Amino acid sequence: MKTFRYRAIVPATGEIRVGTVEGRDRDAVVETLRVAGLVTIEAAEGGARAAGPVQVRVSGALRKALPDVIGQIAVLLEAGLPLDRALAITADNTREAGLATAVQALRERVKGGTPLARAMAEAGGLFSPMAIALAEAGETSGQLGPTLSRLAASLERQEALRQTVRSALFYPAMLLVVAVGVILIMLLVVVPQFETLFADLGGNLPPMTAIVVGISQFVRAYGLVALLGGAAALVLVYRWFRRPEMRAIIDRRILRVPLFGRLVVEAETARFSRTLGALVDSGVALPVALAIAARTFANSHMAGAVHRVVAGLHEGGGLAGPLAATGVFPRLAIGFLRTGEETAQLGSMLGRLADVLDREVRNTTQRLITLMTPLLTVVLGVIVAGVIAAIMSAILGVNDLALQS
Repeated sequence: MKTFRYRAIVPATGEIRVGTVEGRDRDAVVETLRVAGLVTIEAAEGGARAAGPVQVRVSGALRKALPDVIGQIAVLLEAGLPLDRALAITADNTREAGLATAVQALRERVKGGTPLARAMAEAGGLFSPMAIALAEAGETSGQLGPTLSRLAASLERQEALRQTVRSALFYPAMLLVVAVGVILIMLLVVVPQFETLFADLGGNLPPMTAIVVGISQFVRAYGLVALLGGAAALVLVYRWFRRPEMRAIIDRRILRVPLFGRLVVEAETARFSRTLGALVDSGVALPVALAIAARTFANSHMAGAVHRVVAGLHEGGGLAGPLAATGVFPRLAIGFLRTGEETAQLGSMLGRLADVLDREVRNTTQRLITLMTPLLTVVLGVIVAGVIAAIMSAILGVNDLALQS
């Protein structure tokens, strides 16, 4: 009997299990794992210990260059080069030093016997769950090159959307920073000077002026303490929300928020559809593909709904019906899925669905940002005008008292 190291997936949950098992050969090991309810991804005789996990500091520059790097690896694999050689060439051609180091570390892990998907999962957050899932699908189906090519195209679209949103948010962000700076200068510098004038001349301040003066005094006396306390409270709330039970509640309620909830559903469904379509096109069995694709969800409520659907697929059920029964997916997505099942073109229909939803997310995001800019301008303008009006009303009131005396 020989000892084999294996990697297998639990179809019902998408969980990846790693361990060792004894068997005569690889086929016997695969059968043993099948009887245990696992789908084998990798089974190899035990060998030398692989190199340690990849550790890299993730930055915006690395994420921006990542699609090109994955695309290079895909082209080299499709040209017939082995994976370790493709990784070595890509590392030499990568201009971003940190990313070149990460690719070289991936190569060392692969040479040591670690599957590419596992090395990517241990790369310190450099690769998204979708990227890891697609790499795993490519290794499972033996079509790693084409799968990585789809991944590169998907990452390019995501990066383009991210850059569009970032560019659109630049002006509102700068406007907010300038407005907050102006308000702080007025509360910390301008209002205290007039406060001294009001005290010397006497008289009761108008209500609006009294409120502004009170806010100014509070900011000067307790502003730093309030800032530190607010930061500490945010950290505690963040940790509280990260608890699984709280995250499940929040993720479920986020989907019910008007407009924003729809945006989250469409973005999550687009990412899920693109991953599932790539897995199906790569020849991965639908139950296994569905379990792997579910790991790309950032929203735990949607991920749980998909995991519950996997059991229905094992019983011979279709995909569109069980997903529609969850009540979390848009009607457009269900329609595309039904069409894909009826025409036996599920993979291509999922890809088209992802394109449509990506376009909807991009247009909706741009509309929200377009509306947010004038709204933010008006709100901040009203605040600044209110402070100025409070000061001027007090000055006019003091002048009236001076004329009467």
